[in-house]
Amino acid sequence: MKIRFLLAGLIGCSVLSISIMGWSKTENPSKKKYTIEQFLNTKKYLNGAFNYNEEKIFFSSNESGIFNIYSIPVGGGNETQLTHSTNHSFTVLCGFPGDDRLLFAGDDSGNELNHIFLRELDGSIRDLTPWTNAKSEFYSWSKDRLSFFFLSNKRDPKFMDLYEMDIETFQPKILYQNQDGLNFCAISPDKRYLALTKLITENSSECYLYDFSTNALQNIAPHQDEIQYQPVNFSTDSRYLYFLTDQDNEFTYLKRFAIDSQITEIIEKHPWDIFFCSFSYTGKYRVTGVNEDGKTSIYIHNQETNEKMFLPKMPEGEITHVGISKSEKSMLFYVNGYRSPDNLYYYHFETSSVNKLTNSLSPEIDPEDLVDAQIIRYQSYDGTLIPALYYKTKDMQTEEKGPALILVHGGPGGQSRIGYSYLIQYLVNHGYSILSVNHRGSSGYGKSFFKSADHKHGEADLDDCIWAKHFLVGTGNIDQNKIGIIGGSYGGYIALAALTFRPDEMAVGVDICGISNWIRTLKGIPTWWEARREAIYKKMGNPETEVDYLNNISPLFHAENIKKPLLVIQGANDPRVVKIESDQIIEAVNKNGTPNQYLVFEDEGHGFLKKQNQMKAASVILEFLNEHLK
Repeated sequence: MKIRFLLAGLIGCSVLSISIMGWSKTENPSKKKYTIEQFLNTKKYLNGAFNYNEEKIFFSSNESGIFNIYSIPVGGGNETQLTHSTNHSFTVLCGFPGDDRLLFAGDDSGNELNHIFLRELDGSIRDLTPWTNAKSEFYSWSKDRLSFFFLSNKRDPKFMDLYEMDIETFQPKILYQNQDGLNFCAISPDKRYLALTKLITENSSECYLYDFSTNALQNIAPHQDEIQYQPVNFSTDSRYLYFLTDQDNEFTYLKRFAIDSQITEIIEKHPWDIFFCSFSYTGKYRVTGVNEDGKTSIYIHNQETNEKMFLPKMPEGEITHVGISKSEKSMLFYVNGYRSPDNLYYYHFETSSVNKLTNSLSPEIDPEDLVDAQIIRYQSYDGTLIPALYYKTKDMQTEEKGPALILVHGGPGGQSRIGYSYLIQYLVNHGYSILSVNHRGSSGYGKSFFKSADHKHGEADLDDCIWAKHFLVGTGNIDQNKIGIIGGSYGGYIALAALTFRPDEMAVGVDICGISNWIRTLKGIPTWWEARREAIYKKMGNPETEVDYLNNISPLFHAENIKKPLLVIQGANDPRVVKIESDQIIEAVNKNGTPNQYLVFEDEGHGFLKKQNQMKAASVILEFLNEHLK
């Protein structure tokens, strides 16, 4: 729901509040050290969709070294590779309604200009959106399954229009031409209505209903205060629009709007954010995902009986990416934990049987050698309690204190959450404790916390990260002179800001695709984010009218202060944080004579998807830390 316009997607996580003080050292060292090759022998799985007869599931996996499309029988068995890309990462979208064709998405080496591809029955691949320099995003099938809807900026690079493509001719037809900077959210099953939003600020949006029969655009929730609205879908009879909002509440909850009567009612509410909601084909089941202290909790309601559905006990972790089959007889989902990456499961409603379909963790790694995180809260400079996830290495000995890293997520409105991270586990396995910080401005902890860093970025949130040192030192396990900072995207910016604006606090910094010059980054946001531009400026600063402020928080213009070792890693095709951001900060640091290292991947974008590049990046990070922090 929140705008996370610079997400790195590198490392996620979560955990229970515990006392800051009184941590004891451990005498339980890790039994075995693992190489990065062993960690990345682990498979990563993404997305999932049933085929037409619900006998198998399509999904994406990086087993080949980059994400390709695979299938597996619902009863378990061998995975079958369906695409064989060596350069483009492919993400499965959905199966076809009457045969084993499927749709998937992919871009070119991380440039984020996704196309929609069709895999034919003979295995050949067809680009359904072959437009140069255009981005296309699948939305959904039509109710009759004779066409599908998608978004594309092929008409105007700044705006995403709504199209329909029938599956006989595969000729796209534009349904709604976006000229007002609105964001498409949903189309009704009868194709009469569209739900749209307009971002006012990152904390406020307007919700519109467009009626094709009258060409009327109605603001269904006019307001003066800062309130978020996010439509999620229409009811199957097209009479209701379901949407998320934080109206008169700290957290987002689910409401629905009756189109005929114009009456709005609350449907579901929790003491945390509901951050997604979906419905099965006939509307029998409603699935909501709740962000409970960084962990996704899934709630399934049978809307015919108004009863909650309860799944069998799963392995410790969180359930994600729930998808209910068209027949509504079965469901797919992933389970993710600290010590295990996502694994795909199949569930049958009538028999309550569960099949685990994948084994993602490398067979060479003993899960007992990995670590769980503990959810903690620590006090920042002004007394604000900051949520964080603490991963304590098993290498700590009673006679000496060890090194640690403060990890900063992307965003600026991202969140460190529960989940497996090969990079976190690799570094912890090699002796580095990690505190993954959810500084003010992070999502998931209420709208007041989320907007508390607006126009204070690189200042208030930076000091939250600096004050994480007090927690680490207070555990009694960490050497106060061996604490570094690491982050990707916005987290990379905070790592640079820490070395620049608090030059004596951190021993080292690792910046992955981080911003060094806010004026350049804000002026050069990707064209397809035009509808978000003003909201982003209101949060971060306007590069045309607030030049002095943005100069003051941009590390590039104060790089002479950087005196601690710095590692920078960058993707050459990054459309969000362009390569020159990293080129220039390294050039400036070189003038200081500060120890530094620079690693560029020519075939990656904002974050690294190819296993060989992930191995190289992780190895370089560990070598850098071993040289400058241990």
